[in-house]
Amino acid sequence: MLTIARGLMARPKLMMLDEPSQGLAPKLVDEVFTTIEQMRKETGLAILLVEQDVERALESSDYAYIMHEGRIKAEGDPAEIKRSEVREAYLGV
Repeated sequence: MLTIARGLMARPKLMMLDEPSQGLAPKLVDEVFTTIEQMRKETGLAILLVEQDVERALESSDYAYIMHEGRIKAEGDPAEIKRSEVREAYLGV
């Protein structure tokens, strides 16, 4: 949370977050994703999020890319990706 706050002080147009939930307790993960969603809604800040927690990432996204072995396998609306064949093949959900 402190790192996110420090990044916001520079008033960026884009914030890149790499695995913000990694190693956190579930309650803290909820807080981090709530903060990410708030930042997106309240500031209009563009956020590039790389995350292994597929469900949380898709819930927090306006647009998603699914990558496998360095290649883009799917992209588009998160709700469509959740309903597609990509779901089982690459997301394990």
